[in-house]
Amino acid sequence: MEADLTNVAISIYQKAKKGNYYCGDSYYYKETENEFICALADGLGSGEMARESSQAVMDVIEQYPSLEIESIIKKCNNALLGKRGVVLGILKIDLQMKSYSYSSIGNIGVITIDLEGNRKRNIPLAGYLAGYPKKMRVSRGKAEEGMVFLMFSDGVLDRQLSAKHTSASSIKMITEQYKEHYGQSRDDDTTLIAMKYK
Repeated sequence: MEADLTNVAISIYQKAKKGNYYCGDSYYYKETENEFICALADGLGSGEMARESSQAVMDVIEQYPSLEIESIIKKCNNALLGKRGVVLGILKIDLQMKSYSYSSIGNIGVITIDLEGNRKRNIPLAGYLAGYPKKMRVSRGKAEEGMVFLMFSDGVLDRQLSAKHTSASSIKMITEQYKEHYGQSRDDDTTLIAMKYK
């Protein structure tokens, strides 16, 4: 799935775990005049119940996309009472201030790649959201034109996103190359979201 928005190009590869109809990962993205937001949640376990939890979180984010990341995460956490937990990653780009912020709880990976090809891998907070109070950490930086952001669930391994596979000139090529090389070996739900700030 690809979209060429005004300020961000985005390409997404998603596949359910082998043998499952439902993918337990859910994602949401939106660009407004002022900001871009992208979120990825992976429901604990797999299948329909995992999907239900991850989608509940996306529904919250769709309702409150303009809130600060910390406030969004608190609302997501509240929505999970009585449901399976999720791990969650949220990226926001402030289009006016030309800055980005992101937070990751559990094993949602975030990698930033600058114009020189320098890669920075986010270390997520341990644990998951399940309706209980949760510590948060938000990383921030300057958004440069041409910068690439990768967000992915635990079906994607870091080594599969080596410089060789992520230095493609187009965002679509990153997800296409991933699909070609690793798309068949699915021991878990897999989602890879590649974004380029234009």
